[in-house]
Formats: sequence, structure tokens, C-alpha cells
Amino acid sequence: MKARRKARTVALQALYELDCSSHEPGLVLSQREEESKLPEGQHEFARALVFGVLKDRTRLDRWIARFAPEWPVDQIAIVERNILRIALWEFTIGALTPVRVAINEAVELAKLYGSDSAPRFINGVLGSLADHSEELAQAVQAEPAGKGK
Repeated sequence: MKARRKARTVALQALYELDCSSHEPGLVLSQREEESKLPEGQHEFARALVFGVLKDRTRLDRWIARFAPEWPVDQIAIVERNILRIALWEFTIGALTPVRVAINEAVELAKLYGSDSAPRFINGVLGSLADHSEELAQAVQAEPAGKGK
């Protein structure tokens, strides 16, 4: 598995656990990192994903609900919901990854960890969001990270 995909996997595992519990984020992430033996330099990437998504979860969920209204965020499976959040955060707020790369990586995570229909679902929802990437980028500029709650 590629180094960045492994970091995304660790982030997904941590976010999944945090979505299901009231555990402390730093501890959860540290445990996942230790178990996975992330390659050198990928700890920072996994941390940026986890803490970025946590900080802006409300804004991310609002965007998902707005641009994919047929899928209420609270009814999306936990794995798929967090894959969407990670990819959306990566190509909007974090601006760490080109849109197409973020979508491709999200689809690959969905193939590994989601339901049979997850890859198609993830691709469709992120495609819809990507169609509005300029609007989302403007929203990020107008509303600093962590303020979109």
C-alpha cells in the first residue's frame, strides 16, 4: 500500500472510532499510528487529516448535505461518511491534494473498507462536490478553518 494511502487508512480508522465513541482524538490517532507502523513522514499527514476533519466536520457535513441532498449525512454509513469528509477536506480546506487525486484515493478506500456500492457512491458524491470546487474554495477563503461550525 502506498504511503499516503496508508496514512489515509489510519485517518479513516481513527475518524471511524471517534464517530462511534467519545474517546480522546490524540490517543486514538496515536494508537492507530502505532498499530499501522506508518512510513516516515506520514504521521503528519494522518494527523492533518484527522484534526482537520474534526475541526471542520460541521462545515464538511453541511457541504455534503447541500451538494448531495439525496443523501442525508446522518444516514450515510460511518465508513463512507468519513471517506467523504477526508477527501473533501483534502481538496478544499486543507488544499493538500488535487481534486481528482483526492476522489481517486477516496474511491480506493471505499473499495477496501466500504460496502459493495460504496465506491460508486463515493465517486458520485465527490464528483458532485468537485463540480462546485470553486464555490467551496471561495467559502474557505471567506470563512477561515474551524469557523464553519
